[in-house]
Amino acid sequence: MTAESDHEQLVIGAPQWVDGEVQRYLDSGDYDSSFANWPGDNYVDVAKKASQRLRTALVEETLRRANGRGGQVTVPDDLRAWTRNKLSPMISGLFPADERSVVLDTLSRSVVFLTPQNIASVLMEQRWPSTAWNLANVYLYSVDAPALAQDACHIVGLSEETTCYVSMSYFQETDPFADFVVHEAAHVFHNCKRTTVGLDESRRKEYLLSIDYSRRETFAYACEAYSCITSMAAEPRHRQDALERHAEASLPPDQRVDHEEYLDVLRDAVRARNGWQRILKRCAPVYGR
Repeated sequence: MTAESDHEQLVIGAPQWVDGEVQRYLDSGDYDSSFANWPGDNYVDVAKKASQRLRTALVEETLRRANGRGGQVTVPDDLRAWTRNKLSPMISGLFPADERSVVLDTLSRSVVFLTPQNIASVLMEQRWPSTAWNLANVYLYSVDAPALAQDACHIVGLSEETTCYVSMSYFQETDPFADFVVHEAAHVFHNCKRTTVGLDESRRKEYLLSIDYSRRETFAYACEAYSCITSMAAEPRHRQDALERHAEASLPPDQRVDHEEYLDVLRDAVRARNGWQRILKRCAPVYGR
């Protein structure tokens, strides 16, 4: 008799059945979002208890797998201050002076690094168990621990709404033109409404920045590369040299990005006094079409 048929013969709602549902979630990230047949007094009670059970099991398994691993990556002592310093040039280039502090505060809170100290609380606080499961795998990968599933994505981080979760693997990146933090922060600009952070909005300025839908990835990748280029080269001529090295070695592996347009946007940016504004202008919506 197979394990699947054994599971089918369990009494639905019984403790052994619940244990099976928990194990299914741990093994694959799959779960019944309606929590049908889970024990509880009413739907709210059922959902609360079931979610708590899944998250608690996930935390326990994640900590078990990660036990004794990690710690070999050198990271800044103050990650919040480091984040502000990293994102400050981009925000200064994209926003007027009277909005910069608000946006910088928003972005510095939006970036959350997954560390041994906070991974348990991060997983428990997630709205969706599926997001928590994915974050657990991101963290396990960063500490060189076995993932929860063989087909789990090996990625540096992921974003959920306006929060960017980043693993410690970020600090081991070897591509000089890659910066996940800047890339994901750039996406926050078109996901976060201005009124959410206390800024005025208008019909054409509902979000922090207006980015054409079809160019959102181009914008994020261009911001990522431009941030790297400006950090390694101060003079326009040297920035153009850096861009050419980028063009020859490590273009975005994303089918949503037209490489020719992407490079043209960056060439425009490295020649400009404010390259950030050039990137924004090239990726902004064209009204009245």
